[in-house]
Amino acid sequence: MPTLYELKQNMATIGQQVAKIDKDLTAKAIDPQATREDITALKDQKDDMQARFDVIKAQHDQLEAEQKAKFEQRKDITAGIEDPKQKAIAAKAEFIRAAVQGRAISEDVKALIALPGGNPTGGDKFFPTNMQNELVHEPFAKNQLREVAQVSAIKGLELPKIAYSLDDDDFITDEQTAKEMKLTGDTVTFSRNKFKVKVKISDTVIHGTDVELTQFVENALKSGLAAKEKKDALATTPKTGLGHMSFYNGTDIKRVSGKDLFEAITNAIADLHEDYRENAKVVMRYADYLTIIKALSNGTTNFYDTPAEKVIGKPVEFVDAAVNPIVGDFNFFRINYDAMTYDTDKNVDSGDYLFVLTAWYDQKRSLNSAFRIAEVTPTP
Repeated sequence: MPTLYELKQNMATIGQQVAKIDKDLTAKAIDPQATREDITALKDQKDDMQARFDVIKAQHDQLEAEQKAKFEQRKDITAGIEDPKQKAIAAKAEFIRAAVQGRAISEDVKALIALPGGNPTGGDKFFPTNMQNELVHEPFAKNQLREVAQVSAIKGLELPKIAYSLDDDDFITDEQTAKEMKLTGDTVTFSRNKFKVKVKISDTVIHGTDVELTQFVENALKSGLAAKEKKDALATTPKTGLGHMSFYNGTDIKRVSGKDLFEAITNAIADLHEDYRENAKVVMRYADYLTIIKALSNGTTNFYDTPAEKVIGKPVEFVDAAVNPIVGDFNFFRINYDAMTYDTDKNVDSGDYLFVLTAWYDQKRSLNSAFRIAEVTPTP
């Protein structure tokens, strides 16, 4: 039997055809050149389509009534569950199922997942606050930059570039920072850049266990967000309008060179002002790090068992997309989500449900002078 969603789609399609035939029938009725046979043929078409519509509507109303009855029977889906974690999983699973199946969400589930109200026009389905907080704030294994970045979910975020001030106008002792603030101002404003993450959910997953469903959807969403963040932050040829997110965008960040990778990185660390050097970290490719320790070992000393922080001199985060090592104080780098909404659909060909998360976000460096890019000087 078709799903409720498919019946709604069929009703909409046939309803449009009935409306079109009705419009054509009116036009024929006032057309003096139209014959009685023309009018009769259109009336027969309309009656046929209307009969089809009535059959589908009856099926739709019956299925909708059955689903409402089931919904009423399990209105409090978390009743009897004592463990808060299990209760949260059950609430998330009910939210996802209700969203993709086009049915109402119970009040107890709304409370548990903190579902905010939509806008006054009802156009936006805002993603539940609790679920958004987990997506935004829990570390992502696949976006290593989150291990060093500041992450937030604040609407219309504005931040001071330096969190303190002194009466003395010359209190900033780093000349590069002073020039940057004079050129760009003392506040950084985060904008809204829209993108979508689409999750395909099979019928078997929808009707599987709560744990399987929530893990599948949340892992897919987290992977999508992580991939987008990392791609924008480390793009060597960023898309139009997104260039400010990339560490490799033009000359925004000062580049420091050396005869090899190790010297380039240590030179970059040394080139940082002491205000940033103290908390500096290094983001680089693991393959580049292996090149460094191979050269340092030189067949006599084994650096392979030495922690990367001791070799480089600062904490290291390995990211394969970091084509040149990035050195800096990542307290001045933030990823911010302004809003998230969701929508659902169904692929009639594959039978998969689609859960689509739309996010508006930005990532910015509040001070480019807190960072350096390490480069190897080409050998003459």
